[in-house]
Amino acid sequence: MDQQTNRSEPTAASEAVSRRGLLRAATVSAAAVGAAGLLAGPAAAAPSAQGGHSGGRRRVPVDRISIQLYTLRDQLAADLPGTLGALRRIGYRRVEHAGFVGRTAAQFRAALDEAGLRATSGHTGIPQPFDDATWQRALDDAHTVGSKKIVHPYFGRDANGQAIRDPAVYRALARDLNRAGRLAERAGLDFGYHNHQLEFVPLTDGSTGFEILTGQTDPRLVHFELDLYWTWRGAHDPVDVIRANRGRIRQVHVKDLDVEGGFADLGDGVIDFGRIFAHEREAGIEEYIVERDDAGTAPRSPADALDTARVGFDYLASLRY
Repeated sequence: MDQQTNRSEPTAASEAVSRRGLLRAATVSAAAVGAAGLLAGPAAAAPSAQGGHSGGRRRVPVDRISIQLYTLRDQLAADLPGTLGALRRIGYRRVEHAGFVGRTAAQFRAALDEAGLRATSGHTGIPQPFDDATWQRALDDAHTVGSKKIVHPYFGRDANGQAIRDPAVYRALARDLNRAGRLAERAGLDFGYHNHQLEFVPLTDGSTGFEILTGQTDPRLVHFELDLYWTWRGAHDPVDVIRANRGRIRQVHVKDLDVEGGFADLGDGVIDFGRIFAHEREAGIEEYIVERDDAGTAPRSPADALDTARVGFDYLASLRY
């Protein structure tokens, strides 16, 4: 499976609420819960010069801030050592990989070591149909790179590109995730699942894929890497997801949502991350991973991706909640 395929999901009204509808629903909900709100405008979401949300005493530990390298895929392909070095100079100590940029696991690890970075997590799709030997090779690569976590990155479309609506397909995936998680546990790794918005699309029986995956996977074997942007795009409040899955949200993709429903650099969009992170202990969050799916791609320039990385790190490091 190509780890850099289908990472940026297209919008479809039949799969989730519209951009306008999502923001309208979120605004109404924000009014219902009072001043804290579900979403904050850019001025409220962005940290102030004095250090972020006023009055907050909690902060994101700097050594738990990571970045999904998919954000810098074009820059990494053009200059792997230079891009990794730039991330370390920004302040990152850890990254999450999305493949090895045409290198072997050992070569990629050497480039990370040279830059002073650790790939504590990586996106690697489980084989379909599931095959123990193939998955074991992926686990071996994870050890070579030095990862502690390995995460299945994408699911939700059939071979024709249509949103999966059959609950039986999600139940089969849940069984495979348990199998992958059991092998990962034996290898000393934590196994997780990363969501997009498709898991929140109603299935033919009225359930959702996310409900099936959380309900039919073993919490000891499978945790969730909650993508905060895609969760909102799936018309779900991340805080509600955390409350329903206490201790299982060990990683979050921290990605902002602009007023049109597209991507934004952290602090430039409408998501109130402080409100979500206030539930970090309930969630079990261990990593805060900066990501922007469209960074460095037209009409944005390659330099924008590194700027996204810098803005994201500075935002998280200065956020108080």
